[in-house]
Amino acid sequence: MKRIIEEVLQAEEKVGTIIKEARDRAAEIRRSAEAEISQKASDAKHKSREMVQAAVEEAKKEAERITKEKLEQVGRRKDSLLDDRADAIDNLVGEICEMILTTTDKN
Repeated sequence: MKRIIEEVLQAEEKVGTIIKEARDRAAEIRRSAEAEISQKASDAKHKSREMVQAAVEEAKKEAERITKEKLEQVGRRKDSLLDDRADAIDNLVGEICEMILTTTDKN
């Protein structure tokens, strides 16, 4: 009977050791998994930040290109309007000068 009890105690001790080792191993796996998850999350955030920054830079360049293009269009339209109206502007300036000269001659 004593021998049976000793064997049972030894078996319980062995099981306790196995359970402790299993718990320790599970805790190590958990820590390792948490560290890996943390690293992957950090990497993903970094990559996401880089992607957003690249998209912002691209949008900036596109906005600058469009702004430059629109300014060039406005400049061409202005030049075209002035060219189209050059005779009318010259005539108007001539008439104004004539009015000024006529008004000063009368005084």
